Amino acid sequence: MNRLSTERRGQVVSLLCEGMCIRSIMRVTGVAKNTVTKVLVDLGAACAEYQDAVLTNLRPSRMECDEVWSLCYAKQKNVPDEFQDTLGHGDVWTWVAVDADTKLVPSWLVGERTMADAYTFIADMRSRIDPSHRIQLTTDGLRLQ
Repeated sequence: MNRLSTERRGQVVSLLCEGMCIRSIMRVTGVAKNTVTKVLVDLGAACAEYQDAVLTNLRPSRMECDEVWSLCYAKQKNVPDEFQDTLGHGDVWTWVAVDADTKLVPSWLVGERTMADAYTFIADMRSRIDPSHRIQLTTDGLRLQ
């Protein structure tokens, strides 16, 4: 099995961080699409591991939470019938918690705009804050049924 050198992996990561698309990275580096995607998945796993290890027992004074809409593949109304209700097709929501003072993002979740995802997101944020510390939590008052 061929392994991408550390230098090449670093180049791919750097270009991803700059916002370059996968196809452009393929052209610039000569690295295959599946390899670029694997580097991206590995990077995401490493970042999640770092976040879980380091962002604990935080003591923010003010947290702001919101959800941001985006789409994957197509807008929900344009998704073909065979892909309806399939994660990765249609509307996608990124739930974000931001420390209002430091701008640190201790918690985020990519999912749907559902009560279940809201609870999962808030539970993750709560697990990262020192349990003896009180915070001011600000949201836009989203009402879900």
